[in-house]
Amino acid sequence: MRAQFLILTLFGDYILPRGGTIWTTSLLALLDLLGVGERAARSALSRMSARGWLAAHKQGRRSQYTLTSQGRALLEHGERRLFEPPFADWDGLWHLVVYSLPESKRDLRHALRSQLTWLGFGPLAPATWLSPHDRRAELEYICNELGIRAHVEIFSGMALHSSSDRALVERCWDLPALDAEYRKFVERYRPEYEACRALSAEQLQRTADTCFTRRFWLTHAYLPFPRKDPSLPIALLPPGWAGFAARQLFDNCRRLLEPPAGQFVDEVMRGEAMASAGAVL
Repeated sequence: MRAQFLILTLFGDYILPRGGTIWTTSLLALLDLLGVGERAARSALSRMSARGWLAAHKQGRRSQYTLTSQGRALLEHGERRLFEPPFADWDGLWHLVVYSLPESKRDLRHALRSQLTWLGFGPLAPATWLSPHDRRAELEYICNELGIRAHVEIFSGMALHSSSDRALVERCWDLPALDAEYRKFVERYRPEYEACRALSAEQLQRTADTCFTRRFWLTHAYLPFPRKDPSLPIALLPPGWAGFAARQLFDNCRRLLEPPAGQFVDEVMRGEAMASAGAVL
């Protein structure tokens, strides 16, 4: 599973913006830099193809991997959640999901809970989840995909007394634990960012492969946060919320390393494409 997550990150961050297709040899070369050996990589790619996320195509003696429509939708959905802007203007409305699924449908119940967590909902009661975000469109899609629309109700409403909003937050989410995780992320990556920022553009370019791996692992380390962070309105967050510093560091570091890292990936992908063209000729 770890190899599959790494491959998804690689496709989402580098290959999807470049068309979604990569020669297998180029893909294996990039994964090798990330510590994924060829055997593990090929096994993960085979499993991902079986799940409908990737499709393999042969061209002579060479092959390519391409994102399927399912895989592309998965990554684009994840990208929207990952780069969601801070929630500044809240209208005070809470959006609730109430479901009633029998024990015979416990797999669907688990799938729904997983999707609710990803969308930033928190469990208010065993079958009642809430969020300050209006996610009706996403919820309708999920319910229809799972075939459970008849078992789910969606409501919107306002808390009836002034102290209840923060009380609801405390019941549904462990913000102190999440704040501590954000602080660890900042402590881990801020020194690395400062060291890279002290280098000139020419120095960064000379270590383009290192810039690629650094940016990749930074992104991979940040990916769990959208699943844990409900992206609450600023008014409901505690003072000194470390999530803001972590997001700023994440954005700044990615922006700094993007030119050399992107050029490195372009060269790897272009080199393989040129080799393939030469073989055909």
